[in-house]
Amino acid sequence: MALNVRQKQMDCIIRMLNLNQSPNPGVSITIAGVSTEEVYKILVLDRFCRDLLSPLIHVKELRKHGITLYFVIDKERQTVPDVPAIYFVQPTPANIARIVSDASRGLYESFHLNFSSSLPRPLLEELAAGTLKSDSVGRISKVFDQYLEFVTLENNLFSLAQRDVYVQLNDPSAGDPEIEAVLEKIAGGLFCVLATLGVVPVIRCPSGGPAQMVAAALDSRLRDHLITKNNLFSESGNFSISFQRPILCLFDRNFELSVALQHDWTYRSLVHDVLDMKLNRVSVQGDKSPLKSYELDDSDPFWASNSWSPFEKIALEIDSQLNKYKQDVEEVNRRTGGQKGAEFDGTDLIGNTKHLMNAVNSLPELTERKKVIDKHTNLATVLLGEIKKRALDSFCSLENEMSIKGNVDKNQLLTQLKERGTKEDKLRLAITYLLSAETTPQSELESVEAVLRESEVDTCAYQYVKKIKSLNMSMISSVASASRSNIVDWAGKLYGQSLNAVTAGMKNLLSGERQLALTRTVEALMEGKPNPEVDSYLLYDPRAPRSGTGAQLKGPFKEGIVFMIGGGNYIEYKSLTELAQRSQPTKHIMYGTTEILNGVEFVQQLQILGQKTGLGSSGINPSQ
Repeated sequence: MALNVRQKQMDCIIRMLNLNQSPNPGVSITIAGVSTEEVYKILVLDRFCRDLLSPLIHVKELRKHGITLYFVIDKERQTVPDVPAIYFVQPTPANIARIVSDASRGLYESFHLNFSSSLPRPLLEELAAGTLKSDSVGRISKVFDQYLEFVTLENNLFSLAQRDVYVQLNDPSAGDPEIEAVLEKIAGGLFCVLATLGVVPVIRCPSGGPAQMVAAALDSRLRDHLITKNNLFSESGNFSISFQRPILCLFDRNFELSVALQHDWTYRSLVHDVLDMKLNRVSVQGDKSPLKSYELDDSDPFWASNSWSPFEKIALEIDSQLNKYKQDVEEVNRRTGGQKGAEFDGTDLIGNTKHLMNAVNSLPELTERKKVIDKHTNLATVLLGEIKKRALDSFCSLENEMSIKGNVDKNQLLTQLKERGTKEDKLRLAITYLLSAETTPQSELESVEAVLRESEVDTCAYQYVKKIKSLNMSMISSVASASRSNIVDWAGKLYGQSLNAVTAGMKNLLSGERQLALTRTVEALMEGKPNPEVDSYLLYDPRAPRSGTGAQLKGPFKEGIVFMIGGGNYIEYKSLTELAQRSQPTKHIMYGTTEILNGVEFVQQLQILGQKTGLGSSGINPSQ
């Protein structure tokens, strides 16, 4: 069975909402020694866990599991006696202090505590001491480590929701403790994903940099856990089934920097980039309509079928579905209107009643279809307005040309930078140009910078990428042999992960068929055949002895998990999905990242790094 991170996480959530017992219908739940058919409960969340639940379960579905009220933990709440409370929060000192306070005040009858990741022993002891001191320990029913500290957006897409990781890992002022804390947090999030899936993968990564460090930390954590008596992983340790295990491919954002900045022309990418989709939800305001919020996930048939389509096809599909809807409505009206001029003989009444019943039954489906059509009509209208206003089609076209050819008509580039588009649009295009070739004449760079200054664009991000590209060219040989102690060196941190990082630029990024270098590398790793592009990649197998070579586990693999450290995007997700579909036999690939970023958000992180590295700031906000 293919790995499905959304379904696995949902199963854990539903079990938690039913007091960590199986939610079988008609089966009673035991609470405080008393068996009852239905228990009404209160749900208390912190903000992270609220966001975690948001793409998975709606309010009406919470009610199906007996949740009558839900609250955020840091808000003041009234006492609700005789009702159990389910807490689902991160294991932090602030949350522990609040739980102790709630228990001592007797806010609820009993407390079922669920932590999104493992509760550290010091915090467990703090919880025990606090509740003992207030004589409220009897209210704590159970404490569970749920290992759910990640956000699942789709069956094959997840995020650790760890913000600004790219800045944190490349901050020139960051020391070893800060960097290692970030890397350990990433390894902890990945451990939660693997524990939820119940699999121990074979891990592959480039040598050096954040990817290797996360791989080593995750390997160590898995090994330590596997030797415990009751570990979380369902698969057997028998090597006879090792070929069925998935591969986990770890990469750092600098492996393909340009992809994070690109404009894209698919409907999904435009919604994410232009309308700032978060947690599968987007809010839009039309010219005359109030602000509307829409959910975009697999429950929306139009989104599921068309979100990867080029934008120009969306209007055609909306029009097609609207015409089909009108035809179906007319058909219902025709069937329920009776035959004009026909003589009534009693059979018409029977036939017409049947049609009326069918019409009544079809109304909910027709109404839902109209809502979906209206939703995407509104979204496409707003997108079209932004495309025209910002000339987004021109940005996409130019960046695509750079991706395929490695160069672009300079006059066309400068014209685009002078004309329409937000300041972020121009900055993203300029940086993409900077990365599109290994060497660029200084005069051309100066002309681009001059146009950016004329448009009052803060060039910190541009100067930062220009600087690190220059450093990469001069330091690539020394960085290749960098040790862990070099991590504090910001240039080393940035370039230690692969020799074909920024230097290769867009030439190594996309082929004429827009095959990402990431996708090509993942394909080679999953095939497991000798390949100069991946032969140097490190291999970690948490189930193998530390002295083993792991050579027998190099593939081929049917299932893969690809994880991008420092921010991922829908362009990479789409490319990996297409790889899985075209493979023979079909593969299953899951994509995860520290956070899902659009181009605007990523260029802002580059901007911060430019300021931190002392490259100057004009004091101009890149936003319009």
